[in-house]
Amino acid sequence: MANDIRVCDECNHIRLKTILPKLQKMAPDAEIKIGCKSYCGPCGKRAFVYVNGRYISAATEDEVLEKAARFIK
Repeated sequence: MANDIRVCDECNHIRLKTILPKLQKMAPDAEIKIGCKSYCGPCGKRAFVYVNGRYISAATEDEVLEKAARFIK
């Protein structure tokens, strides 16, 4: 089963140009969906991604990727 990864294109703490290649390297089979996740409160304060139904947040993009790695199948 492919990984389901979702990122917000409006998030102030991540850059799609840098995070997408890193996510694709972590999970080559992943279906990465990009769009607003209607999570604007936390999104304005921290970087976040959804990985396989789990909301993962951290202070920086690199930290959120480090946390997300353990939820990649």
